[in-house]
Amino acid sequence: MRSQVHAATGGLRIASVSAFRPLPISFGASLMSESTQETPVLTVSQEGPVAVVTINRPEAMNSLSRAVFEAMEKAFSGFGEDVLVVVLTGAGERAFCAGLDMKEMASGEGITGPSDDSIGFGHTRFGLASFQGVVIGAINGVAVAGGLELALCCDIRIASTTARFGDAHARVGLLPGALLSSLLPHLIGVSRAKEMALSSRLIDAATAERWGLVNRLVEPDMLLEEAKALARDIAKHDRRIIMAYNTLIDENFGMTYRDAIDNEFRASKEFEARH
Repeated sequence: MRSQVHAATGGLRIASVSAFRPLPISFGASLMSESTQETPVLTVSQEGPVAVVTINRPEAMNSLSRAVFEAMEKAFSGFGEDVLVVVLTGAGERAFCAGLDMKEMASGEGITGPSDDSIGFGHTRFGLASFQGVVIGAINGVAVAGGLELALCCDIRIASTTARFGDAHARVGLLPGALLSSLLPHLIGVSRAKEMALSSRLIDAATAERWGLVNRLVEPDMLLEEAKALARDIAKHDRRIIMAYNTLIDENFGMTYRDAIDNEFRASKEFEARH
């Protein structure tokens, strides 16, 4: 849903990413982990038109720090036309993403990316909007608050059977700043969204699938391979039609039925004229 909004353990084995070749992107020392200058907070690998982006802060539940925001923006804006689909996941077995780094938030300094601040938090959340392809979320563990928002920014979500989801904004005394209060009710219904938002309770993977928050569940050790297989199925199609169709679905999601039908007809004619 990225173009529209612009729009407790997991067994994911990140080692399987090693089969991918590294992207020719250098994140530099400023994007290294806060505790060391040797461990990158984000890893990127690529095989043909499919890339895997992994948030690499397992010791901090893959929470979103300033360095992660910078790395995300640089990674997604750095993909060329050779990359059509990105699989986004988290390192380790505990979390996909636990939201914003609360220690950095307590410092009083902003930790969001520059484009989030200057263009709009919802429009460029986490830097994903700069990428015009498809993003598949491989939800390997806990996705809470900003981590849930990050998952919602993905076009497609596949989860581990041990994943869990929650909205902790009420518990920490914050209102969501991106798409959570608008997109979540559309996906799972107003009453269910309010249950998650107002109680701060976590829901398990089976509930998330039943409510429509994720497409399907996969055993932890097969999650990344399943997400990459889906990515390859998408990437084998013409780049132009995938980008146009993905955008059209997002545009129509926010329209009335009648307006969406008219928009589809207009988009189809324009696409045919261009190609």
